[in-house]
Amino acid sequence: MESVTYRLEQFEGPLDLLLTLIQKNKVSITDIPISIICDQYMEYITEAQSLDMEVASEFIVMASELMLIKSKMLLPRPEEEEADPRAELTDALLRYQQAKEAAGKLTPLYAYHSARMVKDTDEISVDKTFVADQDVTALCSAVRRIIAYNNALEKAANTAFKPMISKPIIPVEIKIVSILRHMETKTVASLEELIIDEASLPDLIASFLGVLELIKIRKLLIADDIDEENALLKASTRLILNTDDSTVEESEYITDLNATNEDGE
Repeated sequence: MESVTYRLEQFEGPLDLLLTLIQKNKVSITDIPISIICDQYMEYITEAQSLDMEVASEFIVMASELMLIKSKMLLPRPEEEEADPRAELTDALLRYQQAKEAAGKLTPLYAYHSARMVKDTDEISVDKTFVADQDVTALCSAVRRIIAYNNALEKAANTAFKPMISKPIIPVEIKIVSILRHMETKTVASLEELIIDEASLPDLIASFLGVLELIKIRKLLIADDIDEENALLKASTRLILNTDDSTVEESEYITDLNATNEDGE
């Protein structure tokens, strides 16, 4: 084995010094040539003391342990003693080597992240209020009621709007003509009388809009003795009808209506 030369330097501890000696001698940690390593270790301690370097007590303790291991290796061992005197030292060196390698990986990470500012974590208060076991029966009942209500709305919507889709919508103007014809022979009529015979909801709405339009242009007037259950309407003196010809075309009524609307505006 060739002689080893090294600079005196500060090691982090006796294990660091031993690991350095093992690496420089290129030997295995699991099979340490204890005699060579012990001699080189003692040379370092002696030289450090000769240079007035303060040698920590832990280095001295390790030196005594190495001397003990060396003596055990030199002396013949009893047959029943199978344990290797170097076993504890080997385990300590392996653990130290792993820690040193991990530290080498963490050092650049620390240098990279050390300049970063990290937001402090928010303290979340823990709610320690006791909550008893919850009965979900009422919740299930509420869900069933909501579903039933939605189904009822959907059924009602289908009932209300299906006829509007399946039947043609009659224009309001046609309804106005029909109302005017009805009022030709009557001076007073109830709202129910004018719209009750409508076959569908769209027809009813169209007739009601026609009544409102005629009231707006003053061809129909709301009776003074109005009854909420049976509102009365009466023909205005401005009602312009061709009573001499009972077969007047609807377009003539619409023309009359439009002309009246334009005059009103």
